[in-house]
Amino acid sequence: MSSSAGQARAALGVRLRELRRDAHLSGKELAAVCGWHPSKVSRIEWAKQQPTEDDLLAWCRAVGKQAAYDDLVAALRNLRSMYLEWRRITAGGHAPRQRRSIEIESVVKGLRWHEVNVIPGLLQTADYARGILRACIDMTGGRNDLDDAVAVRMARKKVLHSGARRFTFLIEAAALYRTVASPEVMVTQMDTLLDASHNPRVSLGIIPLTALYRCPARGFIVFDDAMVMVETPSAELTVTSPSEIRTYERTFELLAKSAVFGDSARDLIAEARSVHAGSLDMGDGTI
Repeated sequence: MSSSAGQARAALGVRLRELRRDAHLSGKELAAVCGWHPSKVSRIEWAKQQPTEDDLLAWCRAVGKQAAYDDLVAALRNLRSMYLEWRRITAGGHAPRQRRSIEIESVVKGLRWHEVNVIPGLLQTADYARGILRACIDMTGGRNDLDDAVAVRMARKKVLHSGARRFTFLIEAAALYRTVASPEVMVTQMDTLLDASHNPRVSLGIIPLTALYRCPARGFIVFDDAMVMVETPSAELTVTSPSEIRTYERTFELLAKSAVFGDSARDLIAEARSVHAGSLDMGDGTI
């Protein structure tokens, strides 16, 4: 769990402790009123255990502060949103998550995206996205809504051509060679990247395989200066702590120093395109 989520859980525990003390109840007394094991109160207050909404309701009733319940539940739900397991996010399919991306991306003024293994979603072709999302569905399970998910991901791309927004992408060169689909699909994906590099709203950087190692990093997205999203194999993390956001911004700055832009970036993309085209010429279309 990110420190943002940890801080939010700690803050919730502090607020609950304040309510208990204002009611002049000890932890044991509160636990007795709620019918809990005596240690549960201290675990919640010291952020060792996350309360449920029923726990919050029982707590508010015990301390005579039911008016505080709505704010506490809102804080708990916000905390949950900072760390969402993929099995929960995709239980109803992948298209709803893609729609949430549209909502987020449509209101930002600036987006900075670092990607390690694949092409960023906003720059993907439909066939490339199909390969990515198929792999995600196979891994996370949930409802198979591949066609809808691909369609919504393609709808996300409209944001690249509207409004006074700025998009900066840093893509590790290895992602250009990662085989997601057939050689035909990969060649078309490289062509789409080349086209994107000429979009005046887009700054596209490629980090060469031989670039100097500057800092440990996995893929992440910085939305304005307000939020960072990080995908792990098991969950999606949302970071809102200002100090953490600054760390990601500094990481992005360091990675940008290793990247090449403009014609130099296009040269690297063209090299990868040639490799995929070579596979096509050899008739390797079995992926």
